[in-house]
Amino acid sequence: MSATLRMLDAMIDEPAHLRPHAACWVEGMDASTPLSFAQARAAGLSANTIARLVRERRLRRLLKGVYVASQVPDSLDLRLAALRLVVPADSVIVDRTAGWLHGADVLEPGSHQSVPQVSAYLDRHRRLRNDLARSGHRGLRPGDVVELGGLRVTTPLRTAWDLGRLLRRDQAFAALDALLHLRVFTKPELVAGIARFRGMRGVVQLRHLAPLTDARAESPPESILRLRWLETDLPRPEPQVWVGNDLGELLGRLDLANAEHRIYAEYDGAAWHQSAEQQARDVARRRLIDREGWRGEGFVDTDLFGPGADPWSKLRRLMAQRRTA
Repeated sequence: MSATLRMLDAMIDEPAHLRPHAACWVEGMDASTPLSFAQARAAGLSANTIARLVRERRLRRLLKGVYVASQVPDSLDLRLAALRLVVPADSVIVDRTAGWLHGADVLEPGSHQSVPQVSAYLDRHRRLRNDLARSGHRGLRPGDVVELGGLRVTTPLRTAWDLGRLLRRDQAFAALDALLHLRVFTKPELVAGIARFRGMRGVVQLRHLAPLTDARAESPPESILRLRWLETDLPRPEPQVWVGNDLGELLGRLDLANAEHRIYAEYDGAAWHQSAEQQARDVARRRLIDREGWRGEGFVDTDLFGPGADPWSKLRRLMAQRRTA
């Protein structure tokens, strides 16, 4: 076993509260420091060993080609350090990478993706021999860029305008919700700034989606489920609706609901509903809510993503159930 692997094993054996301060896993570097693929290779790790350590969850990928010990907690400083390893110092970090850096959940919904594709903007006259740079005309203004840890990044609002224009419709809507959820800009600000992108790629989509956004959305799949609801003729839903009984007791909170018609929809994602205990609590909560005259449907990934996804049938069934009740 190499010295590097012995250091990794020593760090993993440390108590959880000491792991970030354990001996460095590459000589001369702090244990919490992310390393590029080239640096890990120079420290004595082969490509196969790096892949195995990732599979064993002893290392994790922060970005494409950037790794850190799995016990190191996520933070803004860690993300900045990872980006410094792969982006040019004079570039502007944009799109999903910018949203990720600001703390919004803008990874592709339904893909189980955990590592963002890095996107950095360079002016149209420059090219990099990799897939990181997004050149072309962006029309960035001074107020569109903020500095974080020495890196230039599009602001959350400018990032929302870009993702709302440039991503596919579902993903654009989810990203808009996620960035609005940060509550560092308002929905009126989001809508008011669209005029400056007149004639640019994707502005029609942005103009349609921005008024539908809601800062209360708590995950990309929930946002996409709400968009699917809005595509039907059902009464308009609201996110995160609390339900009580006639005694004033709170029975639970619903992902999406229309209180007037007492119909609701919930996203049962694997990330939040893994255990049998959680599923049992969900069933019990929904039974209590249904006793108060509500009717609802649960949705899983296959209802929203991939071939054959058909959430509309379940959604339309809601009103039929309401009428029957």
